Amino acid sequence: MKTKRSSAKAVGIVGLGIMGGAFAKHLLAARVPVAGYDVAVARLAALRRLGGTAAASPAAVAAAARVLITSLPSAAAFEAALFGTDGIAFGARRGTIVIEASTLPLEVKERARKRFEKIGVILLDCPISGTGAQAAVKDIVIYASGERAACARCRPIFAGFARNSYYCGAFGTGSKLKYIANLLVTIHNLSTAEAFVLAERAGVDAGLMHRVIRDGAGTSRMFEVRGPLMIQRSYLPATMKVDVYQKDIAIIRAFAAALRCPTPLFTLSTRFYDAAMKRGYAKMDTAVVHAVLRRRAGPVPEKSRRKIARKGK
Repeated sequence: MKTKRSSAKAVGIVGLGIMGGAFAKHLLAARVPVAGYDVAVARLAALRRLGGTAAASPAAVAAAARVLITSLPSAAAFEAALFGTDGIAFGARRGTIVIEASTLPLEVKERARKRFEKIGVILLDCPISGTGAQAAVKDIVIYASGERAACARCRPIFAGFARNSYYCGAFGTGSKLKYIANLLVTIHNLSTAEAFVLAERAGVDAGLMHRVIRDGAGTSRMFEVRGPLMIQRSYLPATMKVDVYQKDIAIIRAFAAALRCPTPLFTLSTRFYDAAMKRGYAKMDTAVVHAVLRRRAGPVPEKSRRKIARKGK
């Protein structure tokens, strides 16, 4: 591919999965030129269909844009995209800003920040709060941290693919907030599943329960977003796969352990995500903890089944 000269207006995206692909879609819809790269050929084809430019490597993306977004699934993928052969570091010019949106251990991001600093590239720590389904409808929030002036320059870009963004302070603060948010997500997703299983066994219609509870004090974003999946008992397509979420759970666990902070509800909740893995639900949405709980609860009493059946008529 012939590398295009960098554009002050273009945005580069490295990692075009569930989240990065949604970022690209919204930015292109806002008429922001996007150059992107992903190891999956199908994702590059999807970017072309949206009107974006598929690049041959992360380095080519960095050569085409002065602001990049990275959304990557693991520390290994992060290292390869930034500093591997044809990585961002080999195509970026001095003054390039990299918006790092992945959920990764903070020490991994901090090492990358220092390496980029040596070549004049600014790395921002900007994890995302929201599921893939929320990203698809631009219902996510960005926890931006790092150099204040660079974060301010990126605010118009954030507005192109997120509902809101917050400047949270020094580099790394965004990730700390993300870990806390995901701790709550882990618990609230399981509590939502628990509520649906209890409703079923009590003979309460799941749709009615969801409609009524979400309008009162008992609701949560996970109840609202993942409740419909549990009502349908359909956990595909996944907006956060169980196996991918194991990475996030491990990061939170290590973060809390390093601070010697007890996390009793989080610790208990993770057992059900582990059970989902063992049951073969690795590629399903994390809402599948509902299936784990239903299995553990056993058959629904006949009296409750009759109540639900009458409601459905």
